[in-house]
Amino acid sequence: MTFVVTEACIACKYTDCVDVCPTDAFREGPNFLVIEPDDCIDCAVCVPECPVDAIFADEDVPKAQLDFIPLNAELARGWKTISRKKPSLPDADDWAQVEHKRDQLQR
Repeated sequence: MTFVVTEACIACKYTDCVDVCPTDAFREGPNFLVIEPDDCIDCAVCVPECPVDAIFADEDVPKAQLDFIPLNAELARGWKTISRKKPSLPDADDWAQVEHKRDQLQR
């Protein structure tokens, strides 16, 4: 089992989760975070830290977002590790309320 960042993170990129990760499993893209599945130790400490509830155990990812499991693995290969909290995106609080924002994902 591994944890997966899903659609709710897109255009928000809060990094509270990054600060608590003991293995530096998070990778940072332009407007989204992902978890490198090989680095994740399934500790779940990141889950309650996410203010938009974007992180799930792979077995609990909502059906409509199952494609985020391979997407996390794919994007993690090309994105750099993030290990410290940073300011969220400038309009993150506005985007946090938006659903269905896959088309906003910047690779």
